[in-house]
Amino acid sequence: MDINSLDQKITARSREFFTSISGEAPSIFNKGWWTGKVMDWSMKNENFKVQLFRFVDVLPYLTTSESLSRHIREYFAGDDQDVPAVMKWGALGAGFGGKLTGVILNRTIRTNLESMARQFIIGENVKDALKTIKKIRKDGFTLTVDILGEATVSEMEAASFMEMYLQLLAALEKSYKDWHAIGDDTLDWGHAPRINISVKPSALFSLTDPMDFEGSVTGISNRLIPILRKVRELGGFMRIDMEHHRFKDITLEVYRRLRASQEFRDYPHLGIALQSYLKETDADLKALLAWARSEGLPISIRLVKGAYWDYETVIAKQNGWEIPVYTIKAESDAAFERHTRMILENQDICSYACASHNIRSISAAMEMARELEVPEHRYEFQVLYGMAEPVRKGLLNVARRVRLYAPYGDLLPGMAYLVRRLLENTANESFLRQSFAEAAEIDRLVENPFTTLVRIAEQNPDKARPAGARSDRFVNEPIADFTRREVRDGFVAAITAVRGKLGATYPLVIGGREVVTDDRLPSVNPARPQEIIGTICQASTREIDAAITAAAQAAPAWQALTFAERAQYLVKAAAVARRRIYELSAWQILEVGKQWNQAQADVAEAIDFLEYYAREAVRLGTPRRMGTSPGEINLLSYQAKGIAAVIAPWNFPLAISCGMSAAAIVTGNPVLYKPAGPSSVVGFNLVEIFREAGLPAGVFNYVPGRGAVMGDYLVEHPDIALIAFTGSMEVGQRIITRAATVRPGQRQIKKVVAEMGGKNAIIIDDDADLDEAVRQVINSAFAFQGQKCSACSRAIVVEPIYEKFRERLVQAAASLTIGPAEDPANSLGPVVDETARKSILEYIELAKQEGKVLLSREVPATGCYVPLTIVEGIRPEHRIAQEEIFGPVLALLKVKDFDQAIEWANSTRFSLTGAIFSRSPEHLDRARAEFNVGNLYLNRGSTGALVERHPFGGFNMSGVGSKAGGPDYLLQFVDPKLVSENTMRRGFAPIEATDDWIN
Repeated sequence: MDINSLDQKITARSREFFTSISGEAPSIFNKGWWTGKVMDWSMKNENFKVQLFRFVDVLPYLTTSESLSRHIREYFAGDDQDVPAVMKWGALGAGFGGKLTGVILNRTIRTNLESMARQFIIGENVKDALKTIKKIRKDGFTLTVDILGEATVSEMEAASFMEMYLQLLAALEKSYKDWHAIGDDTLDWGHAPRINISVKPSALFSLTDPMDFEGSVTGISNRLIPILRKVRELGGFMRIDMEHHRFKDITLEVYRRLRASQEFRDYPHLGIALQSYLKETDADLKALLAWARSEGLPISIRLVKGAYWDYETVIAKQNGWEIPVYTIKAESDAAFERHTRMILENQDICSYACASHNIRSISAAMEMARELEVPEHRYEFQVLYGMAEPVRKGLLNVARRVRLYAPYGDLLPGMAYLVRRLLENTANESFLRQSFAEAAEIDRLVENPFTTLVRIAEQNPDKARPAGARSDRFVNEPIADFTRREVRDGFVAAITAVRGKLGATYPLVIGGREVVTDDRLPSVNPARPQEIIGTICQASTREIDAAITAAAQAAPAWQALTFAERAQYLVKAAAVARRRIYELSAWQILEVGKQWNQAQADVAEAIDFLEYYAREAVRLGTPRRMGTSPGEINLLSYQAKGIAAVIAPWNFPLAISCGMSAAAIVTGNPVLYKPAGPSSVVGFNLVEIFREAGLPAGVFNYVPGRGAVMGDYLVEHPDIALIAFTGSMEVGQRIITRAATVRPGQRQIKKVVAEMGGKNAIIIDDDADLDEAVRQVINSAFAFQGQKCSACSRAIVVEPIYEKFRERLVQAAASLTIGPAEDPANSLGPVVDETARKSILEYIELAKQEGKVLLSREVPATGCYVPLTIVEGIRPEHRIAQEEIFGPVLALLKVKDFDQAIEWANSTRFSLTGAIFSRSPEHLDRARAEFNVGNLYLNRGSTGALVERHPFGGFNMSGVGSKAGGPDYLLQFVDPKLVSENTMRRGFAPIEATDDWIN
């Protein structure tokens, strides 16, 4: 049968299907009901749709009448809100019929929205689910049961999720023999197990992370095995669901291992889901089918189009990755038909579950199966419970073998599931919306997706753009995508290669020459202090004098270049760092104990600084015409200040070193670079980068040294024009004080740019999304062992949600693994050195005195490890709440309301970063206005600032100067100069197009 003939049959069957269900509509689009009216309004008004979905998301947390009323008002009141009358009345409260009427309407809104959520789930508990299952089976449908809630933040929750499945199976075991028979007395349709469950794998292992691929596969498998054993005992079927793209390869590997294991290879009733909207599914499906044949193992595939399109698209764009999903719906539809055919062509080794509400897609599966003479027991159809009722009824009449995907569980995760379903139903390209809400023409609905794509291409000829084309504007360097095997392998290979280079001696570099000194310090691996990373020569005041002389000699030629010419050196340096990104990450992993992702993010930020400051320098270097008065030309330009001292920290050893140095260099200031002692080998990486980029000798001088020997001398030297510093408040204050005194021979007031740390708070409001809040607080407080100036050291939690947050936070922190950073299975590594370890241990002892320790983790016996510690009962006056600890110590502060949360958040002398988790629009607005920090993050953690997107820096005791990675940063490294020329000559002045008076 040729393609055209097949397409004609698919189209004909699609038309017949539409005819058979004409006049019917899914209940969600029934305008005679409250739900239908609200859905109709959502599709007509994008603003209302956004507000509705956000309100649905927060609804389970609104446990009091006051909070419900307040949120209805915040989401749906206001002159700019175009909302249905019933929502408006509820929002206005007493504005329609008095306060009592407002309360009743608010409760009505809640009841209706909860009913909408329940429409998509078969029950909130096993008992209700079993009742619904019996009703569904009487209507002739089989089911696959799924438990809601893939968000587990701790191993305790993950283990509980496994137990829920075992309890579900135990309940099904007691009841399934009494179910209405669909087929014979034991099997559905005569061949399918009656008990059928679907499992989201990531919920079974809270530490699932592509970076630790093997650990994730093992962790998930260990909890799936008991479930599968019980399924096998009952003669049932288990399907492993596919979730977000980042878990795809892990999920596929879990499936292959379980299916091929000696324990289960003889049990065929284990299936997997694949998503056609993923561009990689063509290759994944082909590989999975080939694997099944090579192993001689029959498999089962549920094919879906995918439920996380918005999420996948946004995450990819945020991280600079290629978007993993098709961006045109017709592409997903075409892929679905392509994948359907591939599976059906392999029906001898693979059974097929067609999971779609799209009548064209369903018809394509039917006609392809008929063409290929696929036996009926080798394929079935699946639809979501609560959606597309006409489709499922019509499908049952034609295909008979229809299975409903039937979730059950608590309403809280049920609301997240509801939001996904609402997004699907109201999307502009939704088949159900077009079919039942907008009555689109059948010809368009049943059109071959390949034909649709051709039409789109003809209508948008300019839409095509070369893949991977780099924009001339600044774009952040992508963070590591650990879903890609080559990325994971790149880290392993780089760590091995770097370990082969350990133990070298690193000289000073002054004026392009390597200088060896007798005073040397070893840099060690904090996880294994006996492992020497390198031995670093130390500069004395003599070497500082030599470096200043070399910088002064290099300055005239360097400053004679244009800003654009100097910028090219930064662009070249960025290319060098990009090429060496794995190696540069590996040095940090071993020298300062950064985890893989933390190290790569540091190198990526260094690249960003180089690229961004290069572009900013070109902008800054263009003289600017000031004023419009005739008869004069006024040009504002900038010139270098002089020699810069860059004093860098160890916690972002390449990024911050590179950022401060690059800013000075590109604006014409030769640099004396003093790296932090514990990260001096990483500091030498910067020497190599600039050397390979061709930076002239003397422009960048590497002068590591003991602060007690040469620190003050460097800062006070009369030839140093500016100091760029990042580090502790105490050292920063000393530098500012020393630099303020004018020394003999000094020609200018020294400029100091100093970022000096923080005591950062995250506020957890009473309506916060705890899944996100717990994860982000854990990451902000404990990533890289809390050794970030932006790290969260105070979690300020509003009383109504405190107990729940505390419990989940402590469980999550207790689940983290601790050990050497080179092993990606470890969430926490060592702190940077023994000095840091002793200081943090002293603060932990203080925490025990000032509060109640909730968690103090055991740590490895050797290495610079400290216990991850969480302490509660802390108030603003406690030292634990005021002093920067720079380690994995988190204080919990309970407050009575949001007013007190803001007050306590602002109660320190630092003002660097802060964050708030809240779904109250009014509280978020108040945080914008009143939370007094340099970088405020709403509904995300307090760390992870990116160049240009999040210019970074604070005020008060957190630092002086403008924000790094922002549009004002380079201005601190230059002096402005205005040249005004009088163009009048004996009453005559040139007429210029810019002069207002010429018109």
